[in-house]
Amino acid sequence: MVFRLPENEIVFPDPSLADPDGLLAIGGDLSMDRLLLAYQNGIFPWFSEGDPICWFSPHERCVILPDGLKISKSMKKIIRDGVFEVTEDQAFEEVIGHCAAVFRKDQDGTWITQQMQDAYINLHKKGYAHSIEVWQSGHLVGGLYGIWVNRVFCGESMFSLVSNASKQALIWLVQEKRPDMVDCQLPNDHLLSLGAEMISRAHYLQLLRKR
Repeated sequence: MVFRLPENEIVFPDPSLADPDGLLAIGGDLSMDRLLLAYQNGIFPWFSEGDPICWFSPHERCVILPDGLKISKSMKKIIRDGVFEVTEDQAFEEVIGHCAAVFRKDQDGTWITQQMQDAYINLHKKGYAHSIEVWQSGHLVGGLYGIWVNRVFCGESMFSLVSNASKQALIWLVQEKRPDMVDCQLPNDHLLSLGAEMISRAHYLQLLRKR
C-alpha cells in the first residue's frame, strides 16, 4: 500500500508497509526536517523530473559492512602509489552536480533533479550532508555524497571521471571514517565488486539505530 503524505505534518508510515518494490509513500516535500526523519527511519526519496516525490524503503538493503570491504590487488597498488588525493567536504556542490550529470545505462535522465540538488546542498550547509572528493593533478575526478545517521553513512550517489576514482572515494570513506555500515540503497555490479551485500530491512534498521 502506497501512502500519500500530509502536507501540514512531517510523518512517515511504518517502513514495513512498503510495496514489494520498496515504494512506501508519495508527496510531501524535501525540507530538511522531512529528509532527516526519513533517513532516521530507513527511508529515502527517489523520483524522476516531473513525477511526485516518491519515498522508498526496500525490503532488502544493499550495504557495505567494514569487514566485508573488498579491495583488489590493482586498487591496493593505486592507493599505495598515491594516484589520487582525497578530501572531505571541500567541493560538495561540484560532487552532487557531477553525480547528476553521470550517464547511467538503462536510465532515462537523472533522479538527482535540481530540486534534489538544492535540498541536499541545504543539508550540507546545515552540516548533515557530506561529500568525499577524489582529485588527480588538481582536478576533481570522482567522489560521493550522503548523510550520516548515527554511525551509518547513507550514501546517495557517486561518480568517476577516470577509472577507479569512485572506488577510491568509497574505500577512503570506509577506512578513514570507519562507519558501522555504508548504506548503498540498491545493488549494482560496481558496489557488489567492492563487497556490498544484501541485508533485511529489520537488520538494516537495527544497525541504523545503534549508537
